[in-house]
Amino acid sequence: MLKNDHVLDTAALLDARDDRAGGVPSRRRAIQFGLGVGYAAATLPVMAQTAIKTSADGLTTGEVTIDVAGFKMPAYRAQPAGKTGLPVVLVLSEIFGVHEYIADTARRFAKAGYLAIAPELFVRQGDAQSYGEMAKLMSEVISKVPDAQVLADLDATVAWAGANGGDVNKVGVTGFCWGGRQTWLFAEHSPKVKAGVAWYGRLVGEQSALTPKNPIDGVANLKAPVLGLYGGADTGIPLDTVDKMKAALKAAADKGNAAAKASEFVVYPDAPHAFHADYRPSYRKADAEDGWKRALAWFKAHGVA
Repeated sequence: MLKNDHVLDTAALLDARDDRAGGVPSRRRAIQFGLGVGYAAATLPVMAQTAIKTSADGLTTGEVTIDVAGFKMPAYRAQPAGKTGLPVVLVLSEIFGVHEYIADTARRFAKAGYLAIAPELFVRQGDAQSYGEMAKLMSEVISKVPDAQVLADLDATVAWAGANGGDVNKVGVTGFCWGGRQTWLFAEHSPKVKAGVAWYGRLVGEQSALTPKNPIDGVANLKAPVLGLYGGADTGIPLDTVDKMKAALKAAADKGNAAAKASEFVVYPDAPHAFHADYRPSYRKADAEDGWKRALAWFKAHGVA
């Protein structure tokens, strides 16, 4: 697990202080300041000198509500203003939820012509952004999120996109860390997905009733090619697990799975975990920029753009 070595703006810091004192209800930050505003409490302190800020000029941005079987799930949406028939990309967060970094990433995709949607996938279990302690966030929120719930939320997000200016024949998914794992799982689950880009998502691990399989277990059912962007110095995702995934993909490809055959990995030798997270000390500018270019090219090559 990552160290608590990151962080947040003044407004979010005040909220984190109040939440730890038990003085505010769940999701106060999102209600008061808006989804995608400020940084999650567990990511203190933010590396302000490198954090990328993407303008919303020319975009329609902000929080939307997605109906999931009667549950109103919040999500951050960014898209070119006044346009429809847009390619769609789902942006799946780290364990910290849809804070400023994820919203900014959505705006970057919108600047590239996408309807980008970042759903708040932990909201039923708690407010991931309010937790100041990584261990408590994991035990009280993240560990209680069922994969089946996430997949249903993402299905609903695709449906929402189709009703709100998106072309559901051009759907991509990308995610970071926890969201990278979910990227693999959604590419195995949904026939709507044309391509995925997984940034340092876990490939193997313990199974449970809530997380019954890992990405490596579902490659035979992969429905869209995935580009895996991983760090060679990632202490949480050993390179031997990447090698195991490559072998599983080859086995699936040998049995005729075209998506498995087309999937690829890029490993940046000196990059740690979270090398794309420009607000954290783990950020590696050259590798992050190269990965971003590869992600855009991947979506274009596989019919999303």
